[in-house]
Amino acid sequence: MTPLRGRPRDAALTSRLLSGALALVAEQGLDRFNADALVAATGAGKAAVYRRWPNTDALLGEAVGRCRPIPAAPDTGSLRGDLVGLLAPWTRRLDRDERALAAVLGQARHSPELRAGLDSAVVQPVGVAVAAVVAQHGRRGHTVSDTQEALLRRLLLALWWERCTTDPVVASDAEVALLVDRVLLPVVEG
Repeated sequence: MTPLRGRPRDAALTSRLLSGALALVAEQGLDRFNADALVAATGAGKAAVYRRWPNTDALLGEAVGRCRPIPAAPDTGSLRGDLVGLLAPWTRRLDRDERALAAVLGQARHSPELRAGLDSAVVQPVGVAVAAVVAQHGRRGHTVSDTQEALLRRLLLALWWERCTTDPVVASDAEVALLVDRVLLPVVEG
């Protein structure tokens, strides 16, 4: 085994750069983000940025991939309660990570690194959450077909993308419950 050359990368600096990238993109948008802005915001050297990432898409892909906007599937004892729990973020404004996700969505179409970050941050966690909700519903004695599960996953994913691409008005608990009752529950129970 060949020993690594040079000094090891500072994990704290890497974390600071990733956090700084999310903050900049969330506050200023993707079009104003570059290595110079990141260096100015974090006090890091430009060489530290380019030693870690070959370009800003790779940097932002990793930063976005660390975001965790999707809540873990709650086990409330009912399918309705579990789905309402998954939509709990709709009762608050977008947080920093969600604003950063929103900022990179359009460019992700042209960037494999950004798509991979969004897949890690949103697509996979939505799939995991839906699978957990369906499994919980199954343990309560109900059957959900693969088709119903796939449709529920697509609807929840669409709702997350809609949340990130608009500046959503904060929904009330009653509005979230209505969305669950009229849109999501019929997919699973119908």
